[in-house]
Amino acid sequence: MILGAAGSGRREILHDLITDGLAEGDRPVVLLSAAEAPSPADALLPGLGRWDWVEGEGIGAEIPAGATHVFLVTDGRRNPVDQIQSFHTWLSSREGELARVLCVVHCGLAQKHHPLLVWYDALIHFSDVVLLNRREGIENKWIGDFQARYKGQFFPCLFDLVKAGRVKNPALVLTPGALRMSQAFDELEEQLEAEVVEYEIGGDPETDEEAEQAAEEEEEDELKEDLYFVRLAGGRRAKEIPDIGKYL
Repeated sequence: MILGAAGSGRREILHDLITDGLAEGDRPVVLLSAAEAPSPADALLPGLGRWDWVEGEGIGAEIPAGATHVFLVTDGRRNPVDQIQSFHTWLSSREGELARVLCVVHCGLAQKHHPLLVWYDALIHFSDVVLLNRREGIENKWIGDFQARYKGQFFPCLFDLVKAGRVKNPALVLTPGALRMSQAFDELEEQLEAEVVEYEIGGDPETDEEAEQAAEEEEEDELKEDLYFVRLAGGRRAKEIPDIGKYL
């Protein structure tokens, strides 16, 4: 999943990652939000398709047959938390395995509009890799302070600088593995592992002991619901973020 604001250079970076980060024989597919404006970089993206936001449902897209890697680029003008939560449901329903969540930071935009630091806080909370792009005219001190904002809070994600649309080590960026602060996607991996074990041992999940265990696990999941997903009684999110559309 590729997060970031519209105009942050996500498609150019994605072309670099796919070209130099995947192995021969891989069959990547890029799913781009239908709300994103066309870009010259689109012609460079393999298997490019569009996904739509369906009101009341969220992400509407299918994984093309034969694809080994799917890169879903979010709508850079819509609330990212809504899209991340929908992506969680979408991925689970298709029994997909999450490799990485990438965040591309438009450094010029973030420096110009201080309130957007809170917006990027949300994205980086869910991200395994943070790629700092659009750094033209940005002082090194600001770049250092931006990274320190998260390293000081012990965020486990990987930070890297983008230069001319390229990263130093594309293969490392794409290597599967959770480095994110959020645990929102962890249960997907646990669910897949549990299904494999049940299939192998022929277990019956309807026993009283297993039903009790399932109830306890469900209660634990509710307690550890991601703080950005929590909604108040009126429907508003408990942890709100700025509207990115107002700054673009």
